[in-house]
Amino acid sequence: MSRLRAPSRRSTRTSRTALAVSAVLVGGLALSACSGEGDKSTSGSGTNFVAGADRIDTVPLEDRTAAPKLDGETLQGGKFDVASLKGKVVVLNIWGSWCPPCRAEAPTFAKVSKELKAKGVEFVGIDTRDDQKALAVQFEKDAGIEYPSLYDPDGKLMLRFPKGSLNPQAIPSTLVIDKNGKVAARSLAALSETKLRKMIDPVLAEK
Repeated sequence: MSRLRAPSRRSTRTSRTALAVSAVLVGGLALSACSGEGDKSTSGSGTNFVAGADRIDTVPLEDRTAAPKLDGETLQGGKFDVASLKGKVVVLNIWGSWCPPCRAEAPTFAKVSKELKAKGVEFVGIDTRDDQKALAVQFEKDAGIEYPSLYDPDGKLMLRFPKGSLNPQAIPSTLVIDKNGKVAARSLAALSETKLRKMIDPVLAEK
């Protein structure tokens, strides 16, 4: 009869250390993601965006890169692909029902989305790190949001953006995608109506 060997002190110590490091990393992300510290723009090598004084990053038309494929299941259970909106200006808002700045800006997004829809602007949300879909659905109902939101509890959709691009690095983050499916602007902070329209209007005016 074989006997199970007890784990060595060394392996136990290593496992505990790995768990501690993981906890610190996860905790740090949660802290920086939904706070005022998440709005600092960072650029990697080869980036061509301009960081504005109002913390809105923009990219000249000729330097833009295509947004990654963003598709999946919505909070309501349907299938949705952001690529289906090509030809329109798309405002992509990454949010979570657990995030106070997201709750603060949500009614503004609901209002502006309704006002600009007839002008060819479509809003799409990405609900991330919400373990309970019901809370996210209630969040949208309370804010009056009628546009679709992809359900992304593990944050995998955010990882589809290549490093060094105008990728979402905080929650909330907002991206404006031009009519050709390319990322034109980004904010890493909650937005007022004035700043949101400041991101959208120049892209909407493009031919």
